[in-house]
Amino acid sequence: MAVMGRPKLETPKKNRVTVRFDDKEFQKLQERAEKNNLTVTEIIRNCVEEMLNS
Repeated sequence: MAVMGRPKLETPKKNRVTVRFDDKEFQKLQERAEKNNLTVTEIIRNCVEEMLNS
């Protein structure tokens, strides 16, 4: 029988952080994500990565 489900990631993302944004901030995030063909999560991860590497 074939194995079903998502493939395993090399570095699984098991830690979760909850962040609250006001409507204006969230709208800006959504607009940036759409403009760059990314998800809001990818935008946030990219920003965090950039801050950690500077």
